[in-house]
Amino acid sequence: MERSGNYRDRMDQDRPVVRALGAALTACVVACGAVACGSGDDAGTSAGTSSSVTPVTEPTSESSVEPSPAPVYLPPYIDHVQWVDTEVGPSLQIYPTFSGRNADAPTAGDEAWSEVQKLDASADSPGMRAQFDCHWTFARLVAPDKTSWNLEPQRPVVTADEMIAARCNPGFAEEPGP
Repeated sequence: MERSGNYRDRMDQDRPVVRALGAALTACVVACGAVACGSGDDAGTSAGTSSSVTPVTEPTSESSVEPSPAPVYLPPYIDHVQWVDTEVGPSLQIYPTFSGRNADAPTAGDEAWSEVQKLDASADSPGMRAQFDCHWTFARLVAPDKTSWNLEPQRPVVTADEMIAARCNPGFAEEPGP
């Protein structure tokens, strides 16, 4: 009986040590990227069974891994444009590129509109830029996979608040898309 009692007492005393070793091993695996810690070159030991434990320290500024930079989305932002006849009249369908769907540079919207105008100069008519800006700012977030952004010259020119309230389609409902 006494033997098991002593054993139990000894195990209770060793638990903090076991927990500390477990925490050190976990930290080592995390810090080493699941590679065995310790030198592994010690005489009589093999990798992963080193008798010495290498302390885990915080990386220094020289050894720290820099986070990867945010992706940069470069032009072209617009793949192509095309005019189609819809139930509500002519509609300029603008097909953004992957960069056009994801760009967040402050001047990207202006550059994208410039691309639209180069692809079709008739796009520069009253209200079309406001519709485009609304799509650029909001439709990309609300419907990022929408095939095209459809602008109609017959839509009324409205304030920015009215444009947003109309979900970029002031005057009448959005026409069916492709």
